[in-house]
Amino acid sequence: MSTTGTAARPLPAGHPDETRLDRAGMPHMLRFGFLGLLLVMTAVGLESNILTPHMVDVLGSPEATISSIITGHSVAVLIASYLGGSLSDLFGPRRVMAIGAAIFLVFQVLFLISLSAGSLEMAAVTYFLRGFGFPMFAFAFIVWVNITAPPERNSTAIGWFYVMYTGGLPTLGSLVAIGAIPTFGGGRAGETGAMWLAAVLVAAGFLISWFGIKDARGSQRIAPAGESAAQVLTAGLRLTFTNRKVAMGFLIRLINTAPQFGMFIMLPAVISTTLGWGQSRWLAMTVAVYATNILVNAVFGAIGDRWGWRRTVKWFGIAGSAIGLLLWWYVPHMVPAGSTWGYIASVVAGCIFGCLLAGFVPMGAIMPALAPNHRGAAIAMYTTAAGGATFLGSAVVAIVFNIAAGLGWDDFTRNSVVVWTFVALYACAFAMIRHLKVPEDEAKEKYGRLFGRRAAPVTTSPADA
Repeated sequence: MSTTGTAARPLPAGHPDETRLDRAGMPHMLRFGFLGLLLVMTAVGLESNILTPHMVDVLGSPEATISSIITGHSVAVLIASYLGGSLSDLFGPRRVMAIGAAIFLVFQVLFLISLSAGSLEMAAVTYFLRGFGFPMFAFAFIVWVNITAPPERNSTAIGWFYVMYTGGLPTLGSLVAIGAIPTFGGGRAGETGAMWLAAVLVAAGFLISWFGIKDARGSQRIAPAGESAAQVLTAGLRLTFTNRKVAMGFLIRLINTAPQFGMFIMLPAVISTTLGWGQSRWLAMTVAVYATNILVNAVFGAIGDRWGWRRTVKWFGIAGSAIGLLLWWYVPHMVPAGSTWGYIASVVAGCIFGCLLAGFVPMGAIMPALAPNHRGAAIAMYTTAAGGATFLGSAVVAIVFNIAAGLGWDDFTRNSVVVWTFVALYACAFAMIRHLKVPEDEAKEKYGRLFGRRAAPVTTSPADA
């Protein structure tokens, strides 16, 4: 495999040769990488809603056993979320993306063979190892995006990354599954065929990225030349313990989506059963919340580049998400249970939360700016925190539920305490974000305007003059 040519170079903001994609915040030279990411994440999302029942059916094992296998896979994803950034610092993101795609393809094939053979042990091992694949591909690419996008548009570029990431997982992946399963015969055979299709999509996404991106820097080491491999690979952990700002950035990203995962544990029974809207309407609500988030990821990235990364996270991401979370919890209880207009109002409240959650997008630009000599390591901690948010969200629910059981709280009180615990975590993030000043963001905060023209240019480039 070759490293592709060196002719194409990233352009500064305002350069006359910029394309429409560049001006929209998506680096033109990485356009095929964004397409490849969408295909890879669609493959991951394709099986996200069918895997557990499929494995129970094929392997004849209880759901608790299958859940343990999926938990092991989640551990691999968490580890790989760190490795995607740290290995990119050492070898360059192009090679790490190739390694991630290869891991997924090899162990997806072995996993499907294990399922066809009915081997629970081999299925557990191969699915665990497959978990190292897609995070290394995706989070190596976010490093590439970060070192390519000009500072004036870095946040917007991160927003486009998340449009593709969440657009594939779970949204487009679920839609592909709906069409693929009956195409391959339905039932067990259709689900198996859909999972083979996932491997094809990953292969296509990798090939499009590998041959489409013309940037030799993606094959080059990013970390300082004097550091050993061990120093580079542990840089993210060392940064977190030695750099107070990186540690706070890690905690803010950890808090970011924790309430989302907590609500997805708590709300299904409340919406579908307690308030009488049924399972189908709960599922429709989650689709609406996710879709809203996808649509505005790039928008809040652009707001961050215009108004200031830190200010956008502080007021839209943190304060806005706290308000949206309270609306999503209390509005369904304030409207008539089971009513159509009440359901619509509840969906709107959930979408407000999903929308404002995208206000955290500029954190993807802030984190590497906090450690400019170890950008991959800083992103490694950012992506590790994203994976850890699942654990934090579920842990908050588990702790409060156990306390509630001991104190005899009713369900509404217990669930409300969960929500206010998440609001308290947002308050902690609000206090921390004021410390995350970075040079790239100072001009944005000084001259940026949310509406109207800037008070003064952020840079001296032609586009801002």
